[in-house]
Amino acid sequence: MHCTLGAKISAPSVNALLNSIDLKMAPSIAVRSKLEIRAVVRFLFARGTKCSVIYREIVENYDEHAMSMTQVYQWCSWFKDVPTSLQDEPWSGRPNTANNDWNTARVDELIKVDRRVKVKEISLKLDIPKTNVYEIVLNKLSATWVLKMLSDEHKGPFTIDHQRVEISHSLLHRCQQEGDETVDVGHGRDHRARNKLLEHLITGDETWLHLSTPETKRDSMTWKHPSSPVTKKFKVQQSATKVMATVFWNSRGMILLDILSKRESMNADRYCETLDRLRHAVRRKSSKSSNRQQR
Repeated sequence: MHCTLGAKISAPSVNALLNSIDLKMAPSIAVRSKLEIRAVVRFLFARGTKCSVIYREIVENYDEHAMSMTQVYQWCSWFKDVPTSLQDEPWSGRPNTANNDWNTARVDELIKVDRRVKVKEISLKLDIPKTNVYEIVLNKLSATWVLKMLSDEHKGPFTIDHQRVEISHSLLHRCQQEGDETVDVGHGRDHRARNKLLEHLITGDETWLHLSTPETKRDSMTWKHPSSPVTKKFKVQQSATKVMATVFWNSRGMILLDILSKRESMNADRYCETLDRLRHAVRRKSSKSSNRQQR
């Protein structure tokens, strides 16, 4: 900024400046220039007017888009500290940007070293503004939760995890080979496709069962008239006493529900006992289904 004005100017010079700009303080001046508004800010600030009052005057005589409050405070700060011109500084050309191929490659190398590096750390190490880092940086995603992180040792040919993978591949292969069959579910009117292998698969899981489960707030909702009082509900916590339940089911429903007693714990012997109960339950289910088919 070259055409300087002092921190304090005399009234005649201000009047001459305003006359040269030809201000017309009519309600909501539609035609205005940046220099005109800046000159008004300079004039009011030289008279000791507060920045908030200056902004209010500009909004009342121009509009709210003429100059923001932040810009008013910024220009008042410039007028107070150093001699300031109302003209914009000349540009040296196209502004420098950090979003070039060189900086993109540097950010990429830094992220490959540490996938959890912060944007602030990238900005400090590479001397790049954080706004540009946000534009360059890759999408940062949360890690995916898995049941178990398998190492190379776990994936060996003689480990249980490797056997699980082999069994899974075998089941998928059988499922594709056996294919689907069409069954009649509506006495000749409705047909659907089912996979024979999937109907023979049995899966299981374990869960804790609380001896007393309180009713939720949604379950206790009741209808009432607008003038009726709101019903009250005490906050009740789940029972601390709980038991372990092992559940097995297939595509048709639950097969076995095995509940441990309070003094029991799930170990190898107890799990074998549960599998024996499952085998008997499967036989009972199979015999019942065969009897129904014969009828």
